[in-house]
Amino acid sequence: MSGPRCVTGGFGLALAGWGGWLLLRQPEPWRIAVWLGGAVLVHDALVAPLVLAAAALAASAGLRPRGFPRAVLIVAGSLTVIALPPLLRPGGVANPTVLPLDYPRNWLLAMAALALVALGHVAARAARRRLRRAHREG
Repeated sequence: MSGPRCVTGGFGLALAGWGGWLLLRQPEPWRIAVWLGGAVLVHDALVAPLVLAAAALAASAGLRPRGFPRAVLIVAGSLTVIALPPLLRPGGVANPTVLPLDYPRNWLLAMAALALVALGHVAARAARRRLRRAHREG
């Protein structure tokens, strides 16, 4: 294995060990372990199949995003999945400190920022192509 991979793997193992140590210091670590197991189950039983179905649907429609567009779609999907519970909750909550933020507004701001980054990337690629073309012709 290459040096950077070993360093990254070692860093990941150190973070996992630290997380396990923090987990064991909790008053009832089994509750957190059950919650994490549930998160893995939801991912494997719901999120992953939905992502694969969306990818298959996009491929059947002739859309095959690669590289940066794929990354943008993954980030947008992840942000949306994370924000779904507060976005779908009708009205307020009994305790206003539970969800003190304006989730619909913040989700829209995050999507707008992501769109601006994507547009900036597209513009930079187009400018690079024009410069290469001008350099070849001139």
